[in-house]
Amino acid sequence: MTPAFIDSKEFNNTDFTEDTLQKAEYDNCSFANCNFTDTDLSSITFLECRFDTCNFSNANVKYTIFRDAKFIDCKLTGLQFQDCNPFLLAFSFFNCQLQFSSFYKLKLKNIRFINCNLNDSNLSETDFTGALFENCDFKHAIFQQTNLKNADLSTSENFSIHPENNVIKKAKFSKENVLGLLEHYQINIV
Repeated sequence: MTPAFIDSKEFNNTDFTEDTLQKAEYDNCSFANCNFTDTDLSSITFLECRFDTCNFSNANVKYTIFRDAKFIDCKLTGLQFQDCNPFLLAFSFFNCQLQFSSFYKLKLKNIRFINCNLNDSNLSETDFTGALFENCDFKHAIFQQTNLKNADLSTSENFSIHPENNVIKKAKFSKENVLGLLEHYQINIV
């Protein structure tokens, strides 16, 4: 059965923990002040959708399609983005809470994270080539075999990235945050 097609619809102040979001393809829709906490969003398609001040904490995004999705002021705590459909996966995050989220093994070239909290997130084996991390907090985030080639982390903080276990060629760092690259060497910088 072909899923429903919903185009250019606005969803405002909707609690999807009570009113289940229909399994459908949502194209150019906007969601504002919606609650998706612990909901099942599996196999739903979001094309060019915008999410403002929504709570997605611990939502199930298995096989979910996000293409050119924009998240603004959203809470996405504990989301397992690696479970999404990886084909043409593309999204951007502005002022979002992404603690304990996982982007494991995804290809997210040129992605944008602006003013985001990525504390305790798993960024292992993810391809962030050309990504912009502007004013992001990475306290306890896991970088292991992560590709950060040409990525910009110059305004971010609290990361611990081992240069020998990650690709950092031509990545941008500031003088103030470069210590996050040296932490693994257990040296004293005075």
